[in-house]
Amino acid sequence: MADYSGLKALFIGCSLKKSPEVSHTETLMANARAIMEGAGVSTEMIRLVDHDIAFGVYPDMTEHGWDSDAWPDIWEQVKAADILVVGTPIWLGEESSLCRMLIERLYAQSGDTNDKGQYIYYGKAGGCVVTGNEDGIKHVSMSVLYALQHIGYTIPPQADCGWIGEAGPGPSYGDETDDGKARVGFDNEFTRRNTAFMAWNLMHLAAMMKQAGGIPAEGNSREAWDKGHRFGHPNPEYR
Repeated sequence: MADYSGLKALFIGCSLKKSPEVSHTETLMANARAIMEGAGVSTEMIRLVDHDIAFGVYPDMTEHGWDSDAWPDIWEQVKAADILVVGTPIWLGEESSLCRMLIERLYAQSGDTNDKGQYIYYGKAGGCVVTGNEDGIKHVSMSVLYALQHIGYTIPPQADCGWIGEAGPGPSYGDETDDGKARVGFDNEFTRRNTAFMAWNLMHLAAMMKQAGGIPAEGNSREAWDKGHRFGHPNPEYR
């Protein structure tokens, strides 16, 4: 097994419930987190709703009319992480409103560049975890993973996992069964397998990129493009 001890993973839960109320999505995220920690990865978990984060698409919204904004502190944790795992419940077939807020705030930094002149998220791996009692795991994963790759994250194979209960009101992931002898969803082989695959593929990809020094900068440096380099574009006057 490769050495993953130098990697950092950040798990951000987008539950609408404030701590200490149980988040079913974070219960599933904890499984992926345990796999990573068992392989030597350093992990952290943030529940977004517990922080006073302003709406907006700028790095610090106190510069745009808001009295307070906790995002700049969270951004430091995002920036330091090699792996980002976004967790969200499903509401009306979509990710939670906090998940969309997270994507907007991640987008706020997407114009920043690293020391190669690439966008700041280059060289980082991204995945997502979804739970709910209605259809939408793959739809929500598609939306979240698209957003992550668009701003620069690299998405490995099988980068999402989820659990979905019976349609309508009922137990959620991690709830006790009626007889109190088990936890709902813990025996779901599909969820267990996909959670493990996601965790390991995120670690594999993050480790490979870190060992390689990130994504090669040839042909994708924003700074070089702005200086007039066109990376082999057939029309050198193209703007």
